[in-house]
Order: sequence, then C-alpha cells, then structure tokens
Amino acid sequence: MTRALLGCIADDFTGATDLANNLVRAGMRVVQVMGVPTAPLDTEADAVVVALKSRTIPKDEAIAQSLAALRWLQAQGTQQIYFKYCSTFDSTSEGNIGPVTDALMKALGTDFTIATPAFPDNQRTVFKGYLFVGDVLLNESGMQNHPLTPMADPNLVRVLQAQTESRVGLIDHAVVAQGEAAIRARIGQLKAEGVRMAVVDAVSNADLLRLGPALKGMPLVTAGSGVAIGLPGNFGIAPGDEAARLPAPQGLQAVVSGSCSVATNRQVMEFIQSGRPALAIDPLRIAAGVDVAAEALAWADAHLAAGPVLVYSTAEPSAVRAVQGQLGAGQAGAMVEETIAAIARGLVQRGVRQLIVAGGETSGACVQALGIAQMRIGAQIDPGVPWCHALAADAPEGLHITLKSGNFGSADFFTKAFATLQP
Repeated sequence: MTRALLGCIADDFTGATDLANNLVRAGMRVVQVMGVPTAPLDTEADAVVVALKSRTIPKDEAIAQSLAALRWLQAQGTQQIYFKYCSTFDSTSEGNIGPVTDALMKALGTDFTIATPAFPDNQRTVFKGYLFVGDVLLNESGMQNHPLTPMADPNLVRVLQAQTESRVGLIDHAVVAQGEAAIRARIGQLKAEGVRMAVVDAVSNADLLRLGPALKGMPLVTAGSGVAIGLPGNFGIAPGDEAARLPAPQGLQAVVSGSCSVATNRQVMEFIQSGRPALAIDPLRIAAGVDVAAEALAWADAHLAAGPVLVYSTAEPSAVRAVQGQLGAGQAGAMVEETIAAIARGLVQRGVRQLIVAGGETSGACVQALGIAQMRIGAQIDPGVPWCHALAADAPEGLHITLKSGNFGSADFFTKAFATLQP
C-alpha cells in the first residue's frame, strides 16, 4: 500500500486545489481525490487532499463527511492532518469551521490546534487576529455581500469563538516574528490557560515559514492554504520542479464560471473585452424550464474551433440579490450549478480537454458531473490556482482542468491560464 505523509481535508473543491498547489510548490507530490474514496490510495504521493463539498451544508453533514475523510486518510498512514478552509474564513455563526475542527480534534485525541486563513501571496493577511483582504478589512472587501456566507466581522477570534465551545486565543505577530521557539512557548501558555484553538497572525510568507516548524508533530492543523508552504520541510522535502510535471496539453479550450466574486467579475469582463466569445446564463430562464444547457452547447458548437469560449452566470451583487429574491438563494444557486455542470460535461464530450472552472460550488458540481475521481496537481497559474490533470468519464485519456476559487486570479486569468499550459 502507498503511504502518504500529510493528509488533508478541504471543505470545497477549489480550496482543495489551492492547498495542493502550495504543497506542490514546496516539493510534495500531491494527489487530490474527490470525496472520500472507497479503496486505498494506489498512486505514489507525499500528500493526499480529500476534496469535500462541505462548506455550506448543514454542520452535522459536514462533520460526518470530514470524519469519514479522516478515517480514510488515517488508513493511508498519514502522519499529520490538515483541515483546509477558505482564505476569507467564510462561514456562518453556526459553522462549519468550528464544529468540524471540534470533531476532528476529538477524533484525533488532541487538545490544541491553530487556525489561520493567511495567504499573503493572495493578499490575505492576519494581524492582531483581524483578517485583511489587500488593504481593507474582510468586511469591506466584498465578502460582506457573499450570497451564502456573508462576512460582516473581520475579527477571527470572535468569528471562530461563535462557532465552538472551545476557548479561542491568539498567537499575535510579535510572537510569530520571533520564530519557532517563541511560537511553541506561546502555545504552551495558551494550553495552560485552557485555550484549545489559537488564531495565528501572518502578514508575509516569512511568517508562515517561521510558523511551519512550530507545527511539526501537531496532530491537526487548520488553515487556509498559506500554511502549507511551511510544512513539507518538516518531512525533509524541499521545493523542486518534478512534483508539478503533467502530460502535454491537447484538445479544445473552454471556461465555465459560476462565481459572482469581485475577482471573477473582473475576469469575465476582461475575457469579453478581449473580443473572445462569451455567453451569459440567465437563472430565471432556467427556472422557467428552458433547456439553457442545450442552448449554450449549441452556441459553443459554432465557436469552439476558433479558440477558448466562456459560458458564465457571473453577475454583480445587485443582480444576484434580485434573482435570489425571486427564486430563493439556495434554489437559485443549485439550479445554476446544475446547469453549468451539464454544460461542462457537454463541452468535454465535444472535445474540450483544457477546461477552466471558476467558483468553489461550481467546481464541485462540475467535477461530479464529469465523473472525476482524482487529479494530479501541476504548476501554478496564479497564487492558489494550479493546472491539474484528471481522467473523466468522457475523457478517458485525460484532460487538463483548473478549479479557480472565485476570489483568486488576476484580471486576465482566463487567457493567461491557457497560455501558461502551452509547452
């Protein structure tokens, strides 16, 4: 049986590839699996990331799925568990970050863990326990308008404390700046005070690299993807190019986007302004019973041969709220995800072998529709977003796919990604 060193549980599909990307950059060979496998790992890997779609489901379901992932990872011989959530820490007052962390701690028999979504490469920093996105606090970044998990409080100690009965503390920047010994001493102090979870400040990669050695031997780490850059060294692994090597690209190119984040709105606009073909999906027409997926695929048939196409439901917050007001937030989101997933599968059936999917929930729906069970993680396109290679039901020879978190990527991400993939 193949044994992995680091076992990771991610609460959505784009977050899983975000984490895997940072581990690959740090030299680890990474396999990402979709959902909890039913068979042992059969591929050589230093780290395995189990991608769940558990961020916004009822907390009891999120806990059950996360514990099932933990049991499978333990059976693969992993030495440390990493629970990965979004770099915007988005969740509700009920969870799911706190409840899942509590359940994993209990299952692992550990009385302490850390929590930090810091990812400086993507302008996510934590200072004095407050989360910043670029130069503004989280609640001023656009995340206050998130359709499912609006974030009104940037203080992560308060946010996490509302989700758990465990006492939450802080390891602030002054401690992190002093390095491993100071961090370990602060952990000891917090544990003596009855603290079980500690938010950790980090404003640079240097902070994350100082934090990494202090986490060696900690049964459970909870974080965004940034902390991953400091962990491979604990296993004697150094950065190298070989971990990111994928097969040569082939086939047609397409983008499907369901995210309504500020970053993805910019990317959609950039693609359209470049003169490339793009088609908007109208949720109200889906609700009216129109076969929007069939229409979109018929439209794509006329454009695919000439280069990449974009099919999107991405919209500004006011437009999203208007649709939700008519259909309900849950129903609107589910209908759009199902439609875009059907379009993604139809595109692959038409020969698309280089596919970009934008949005966490959208990525989960598309991966499931495509029948992808696992992916090999390749080179980074932008911070947090790598190309991957996977076998799919309609692409048994394999396809390249990237699952982009809504908030990630430069304005020209869609076109840059395809250029990055070319030899």
